[in-house]
Amino acid sequence: MKPTDKIFVAGHRGMVGSAIVRKLQARGYSNILTRTHQELDLLDQAAVHAFMQAEKPDYLFIAAAKVGGIQANNVYRADFIYQNLMIEANLIHAAHLADVNRLLFLGSSCIYPRDCPQPIKEEYLLTGPLEPTNEPYAIAKIAGIKLCESYNRQYGRQYVSAMPTNLYGPNDNYDLNNSHVLPALLRKAHEAKEQGATMLEVWGSGAPRREFLHVDDMADACVFLMEREDIRDGLFNVGTGRDVTIRELAETIMAVVGFDGEIVLDSSKPDGTPRKLLDVGRLASLGWTAQIGFREGIASTYEAFLRQTAASLSR
Repeated sequence: MKPTDKIFVAGHRGMVGSAIVRKLQARGYSNILTRTHQELDLLDQAAVHAFMQAEKPDYLFIAAAKVGGIQANNVYRADFIYQNLMIEANLIHAAHLADVNRLLFLGSSCIYPRDCPQPIKEEYLLTGPLEPTNEPYAIAKIAGIKLCESYNRQYGRQYVSAMPTNLYGPNDNYDLNNSHVLPALLRKAHEAKEQGATMLEVWGSGAPRREFLHVDDMADACVFLMEREDIRDGLFNVGTGRDVTIRELAETIMAVVGFDGEIVLDSSKPDGTPRKLLDVGRLASLGWTAQIGFREGIASTYEAFLRQTAASLSR
């Protein structure tokens, strides 16, 4: 990528998209194209096509998606599969028609089978059944990967897919009904501290193991993949290569927040996949590794949460 290249970041207001914009700006890219949902509805095929024909970006980052935690994925199953299929199909096809040759599609580690070997290699895709609670979302993301592969094979495009592990960081969603586990626990621990509570409720058994990646590391990996002109296609896991139990996650968050209470496990809530640890060897072999430590990342995220909370109260 050259500093003057036109770069469209779809989903720039989300956690990942905003991090990609920050990373691009930090690396000297100034011609960054963004559109809000009000300015461009990515579910509207004609609107996306017209936009892409008018702007003809040189690079496209697809960070736009409908996302959520276990409960949201399980309850809003039709919304998750329909909206994600439409967003990716509209963007990828319109990019091809506008002769956009370089594109990065962001997926999710939930694309892999529920019970596949650990750590999870890219080649394990489509080798077994998916986790039932987020199957619609996973199928939509798998379709996006296959769209990229197919446009590469049929038309010679250079569309790359990046599969992040569980992400966290600035601009995360802290809604307790629709958020992922780390931001949900961060908010719950903060509120427990503020209210003088003596316990922190954690969904499930606390035993599942999860890998967590700071979103600024994810953005760095995305820009790294697009800057490497020799990377023309493929699927790349993006993670740290290390995981913790949900209970260990809760304990770390409590220590960062300064909440000294008891963890109470709610076994009536689902655990989800027992373990999701990505094999990050493919990306590491190209020279990229995550830089932000686990506790360091949670501490900076808590600071961002406090700023976000203060800003919302002052409105």
